[in-house]
Amino acid sequence: MNEEAMKARAQTDGPSVNKEVERVVEGVIRDAQALRVDVSQGPLGETRIDCGVRAVGGLEAGRRMGEICLGGLGRVTLETTDPSSSWPFNVTVHTSQPVLACLGSQYAGWSLSVEDKGKKYHVLGSGPARALGSPEKLFDELGYRDRADRACLVLEADRAPPAALVEHVAKACKVSTDALTIVYAPTSSLAGTVQIAARCLEVALHKAHELHFPLHDIVDGMATAPLPPPAPGFVAAMGRTNDAIIYGGRVQLFVAGSAKAAKTLADQLPSLKSKDYGKPFADIFAAVKGDFYAIDRMLFSPAKVTVTALESGESFEGGHIDTAILSRSFSS
Repeated sequence: MNEEAMKARAQTDGPSVNKEVERVVEGVIRDAQALRVDVSQGPLGETRIDCGVRAVGGLEAGRRMGEICLGGLGRVTLETTDPSSSWPFNVTVHTSQPVLACLGSQYAGWSLSVEDKGKKYHVLGSGPARALGSPEKLFDELGYRDRADRACLVLEADRAPPAALVEHVAKACKVSTDALTIVYAPTSSLAGTVQIAARCLEVALHKAHELHFPLHDIVDGMATAPLPPPAPGFVAAMGRTNDAIIYGGRVQLFVAGSAKAAKTLADQLPSLKSKDYGKPFADIFAAVKGDFYAIDRMLFSPAKVTVTALESGESFEGGHIDTAILSRSFSS
């Protein structure tokens, strides 16, 4: 395969993420009782799928949330690695459309804020609805916008979305409220833990974008991260899920372009390149007094990477897995 053909295959002017995800959403609704999720109709006719707020949810619900986040274009699996390890279970993700699935759908880039009974309801939206309604400039760079008459949004939230948010999202996506599905779970839930760990590949794609690596050169990719135990508090839960990727995540990207560019990406992509690397995320968060944006954005990347240059067949590695920090984070 020549370089131009590989680049063409990596383009983001691909399938409709909102249409592709429908079969995954329909499967969750069909299996709701087995998955221990709560499917209901909201006051504006929207479909709500609670995977961990009032519902019990579970690992399988989180696995399917991960596939919904990917716009139906990827697979999320729960796997076993070294059974002698303290943390032998991994969340693995693969997609043949890494740019579209991860950046065009999964990335939590839609900042949403509405007033609800005198209080502000603020969340970051992810999932395929972003490609319809989010004002993110990222979509201009991707050269992609979806066209669909139904939309699906995923929220990392500890309560159901209020009517004002439903109305806002539906209007932005140019769909009726009864054509909108919102899937949600808190970070501290089993489902929330899995769907966040399933962002290991997305985090790598976002870091590559931050490093100005040409996205059209990323042809394929897969990633895996240890499944962290849930924590009851938001900060602890957020810390563990971030640590799973920052100190335990492993990614392989298959890229077009030169071997030199592939090697540079492998050198720069790992989390250890960040000035904030070296402590559990909850400790880093505490040190900046809860100001998420004060944390070096280069920290948000997998621990270890392999980048394969498809033209030359060479592979380059960078970073390492830090089991000591993982154990400290997961056990405390």
